[in-house]
Amino acid sequence: MIKVKVCGMRDRLNVQQVAGAGTDFLGYIFYPGSRRYVGTIPDNGMFKDLPAGIQKAGVFVDEQPEVILELAERYSLQLIQLHGAESPELCMKIRSAGLRVIKAFGIAAGFDFNNVVPYEQGCDFFLFDSKSKEYGGTGLPFVWDLLEGYRLQVPFYLSGGIGPEDAKAVREFTHPALYAVDINSRFEIAPGIKDADKVRKFIQELRK
Repeated sequence: MIKVKVCGMRDRLNVQQVAGAGTDFLGYIFYPGSRRYVGTIPDNGMFKDLPAGIQKAGVFVDEQPEVILELAERYSLQLIQLHGAESPELCMKIRSAGLRVIKAFGIAAGFDFNNVVPYEQGCDFFLFDSKSKEYGGTGLPFVWDLLEGYRLQVPFYLSGGIGPEDAKAVREFTHPALYAVDINSRFEIAPGIKDADKVRKFIQELRK
């Protein structure tokens, strides 16, 4: 069964609403350049009292590993998503600390999947997103057929402009390494505020 991560959460009440919609992962962005940044002193309630089984991912862009590990401990994060130019060595350091690592790559025509090979040992998952000058949440799709060139064993999250109407297409996308979908901006009422009903209906349709 394909899992679902809802990224860009930053409101306590909205976190609870989305957590009750059937999602598997919630993503919190710790990058100040994002419109969905959790802030310098995020509401600790966003990270507590979630339904059993939901895991929390912290999203970082070119952050110092010491900062990542400190925030992961403070907010009980289970996964770390790295969305910048982080090295394979940094990924390994984070993973060696007992956290699961998701390394994101922007995909466009001509992308060379040999670029992800050095990250294979230091990552639990990859995330394939649309290539953009911004870091995630752009709503820009990419052609999933480009992933036919991916042949490694590391499972991946599918991201990049996935909207409420795409559940059937995701369900029919049969790449053997597909693990989860990552949804964000196209489910929003405002930056960082998700429409929980749309999330719920998407998950129901995806899991038919």
